[in-house]
Amino acid sequence: MTKIDDRTDSQKTTHHLGIVARDDFMSGWGGASGGHSRCAWAVAPGVSLQRLERWVRSRPEMKYVNVVNLNSYRPPSTTSHYHIYVAGVDHPSQG
Repeated sequence: MTKIDDRTDSQKTTHHLGIVARDDFMSGWGGASGGHSRCAWAVAPGVSLQRLERWVRSRPEMKYVNVVNLNSYRPPSTTSHYHIYVAGVDHPSQG
């Protein structure tokens, strides 16, 4: 599995909650060839978790949306690609 984490080392201690989902559009090809693509949005301080979760759930390609602790979350074995993004106060869901 390929894992990309956009958080800095210091953000890994402050941005531990995240919204994770399986991306059906990106699954099965490219970096996720032979498996699923999963993504997570690390929640920065001051970000509304509820708004971010609503934004992820509103995207039709996102399935199995959950709130997780990114420090302990382990993607399922069928995951080929896993990308953690950072959702700051400037994220579209916060507008």
